[in-house]
Amino acid sequence: MHKFFVKTDNIINDKINITNDDVQHITKVLRLKIGDSIQICDGNENEYICDIVEINKKSVICQIKEKFKNRNESNINIVLFQGLPKAQKMELIIQKGVEIGVKEFYPIITERVVVKTDGKDISNKLERWNRIAYEAAKQSNRGIIPTVNNLISFEEALDILKRFDLIVVPYEKEKSTSFKELFNESRDYKNIAVIIGPEGGFSEEEINIFIKNGFKPITLGPRILRTETAGLVASTILLYELSDIGGMK
Repeated sequence: MHKFFVKTDNIINDKINITNDDVQHITKVLRLKIGDSIQICDGNENEYICDIVEINKKSVICQIKEKFKNRNESNINIVLFQGLPKAQKMELIIQKGVEIGVKEFYPIITERVVVKTDGKDISNKLERWNRIAYEAAKQSNRGIIPTVNNLISFEEALDILKRFDLIVVPYEKEKSTSFKELFNESRDYKNIAVIIGPEGGFSEEEINIFIKNGFKPITLGPRILRTETAGLVASTILLYELSDIGGMK
């Protein structure tokens, strides 16, 4: 069954009004008609099974038949801070991150980021990144749409990171601290930040700043992973050990 997200304001009594780009997708791409059933989520983990009852140029109006709670969201809040990579790598990171359960993304500028953004308007990229997150959330039957935040500096990231229970920094030069040792210390983590460097990794100075702030450089194993792989691997390990990947606990 095809799934769509709407804002809570679009849900009025027993009707849901779908607007924006989804109207064209429903009518022109999927060619759905009056009487067809679809699944709609309000982005707050509430799901609705609906029948299409009216179609016009600006909206698709649906009648609610059934309401239930989405059970696919992890109880662990993982936020991925990603050193801005080259080309379309960020798109892949967002798409796959949403699929495995990451709940929020922060692209960050670090010392070795090579993408030139000074003075450039990246609003089009940000809009596309959030659209990718939306489509991935539909595909993977998420109960929320993970947010891709605006580009931030290294210093801004340090300030935001203060709100997390655990901050892990996969680092290719770290040889001693593993996820296994981390979980032996505690499993009482709910809000976790994963910080990934760009293609060139983090500088020694940045790693020292992380350590000074109490963050944990950690090894992902003997093989060096690409920037678009490292965050997904780290997030998957965390969700496997602490949440629902691999089967419900």
